[in-house]
Amino acid sequence: MSLRLPSEIVVEDVLPTLRVLLARELAARELTQQEIATHLGVTQAAVSTYVSGDPALEPRIADHPRTAETVERIATGLADGEMDGYDALAAVMELVRAFEDRGPICALHEESMPELAGLGCDLCVRGANPELRAERAVLDSVREASRILATTPDLPAFVPNVGTNVGTALSDATAVADVAAVPGRIYVLDHSVEVPANPEFGASKHVATTILAAMAVDPDRRGALNLATDDALLAAAETRGLDTMAFEAGYENRGDRLREQFAERGAVPDLLYHRGAFGIEPITYVLADDGAAAARLASELVEAATEK
Repeated sequence: MSLRLPSEIVVEDVLPTLRVLLARELAARELTQQEIATHLGVTQAAVSTYVSGDPALEPRIADHPRTAETVERIATGLADGEMDGYDALAAVMELVRAFEDRGPICALHEESMPELAGLGCDLCVRGANPELRAERAVLDSVREASRILATTPDLPAFVPNVGTNVGTALSDATAVADVAAVPGRIYVLDHSVEVPANPEFGASKHVATTILAAMAVDPDRRGALNLATDDALLAAAETRGLDTMAFEAGYENRGDRLREQFAERGAVPDLLYHRGAFGIEPITYVLADDGAAAARLASELVEAATEK
């Protein structure tokens, strides 16, 4: 693990880039290198390198439109005498705070600490708290599920054309944004399962809708994934004594209708499937306590369905 503070990102990546851009903007306004050095708190030699040399810039900071706006505002204010060091620092700190909230600093921090991937830099914005730990556990569940699916040998045959996704909900989930899934869906490429990105909250409306409907009847059913409807898969589920339920593919307000059906039967099934409709591919949902449990169950069913 590489333990790196967000303040290190600011010192090592953000400030050097801002100093170069500010030096160049101030030079364009015909300030001398010594005047620029005084404003930036660096040496005249450093300013010379900023203006005439080829110093390294962090492109995600340098190319961001908010950076350009802030640098121009500060340079104009310092050159015109309408802004002093306090004002300039305030503008820089405002930019840094914006970049720490799911911005470039967040992206750089995630690169240096992969453990933060998918958290949207909430550690910087919200600090360490029970809610954040709960979200991490949910994201970890989806990551584990993705690994299970990617390493299940015969799974590609059961991935629908629209792709597969797997989700886990927070224990108090009430909306799609409270359910983590894989952005862009899991798909098949060259006969292998590909997971395109780290999980994020709100990444799958259909899987989240199914999970939320299940949780309305059984709060412990917080995970689900979708596969193509397949008779061998359904037969494997029945052989194992799993609870299966068919539903109509085409009706509107699917979440509300599923809640009603689950409530009527008094239980949430292990497998929920439909046979498709016009323009709708047949889909089966595997439901479990979380996404990882759903993936393990799906893997077992796929193995059973493909036994020779």
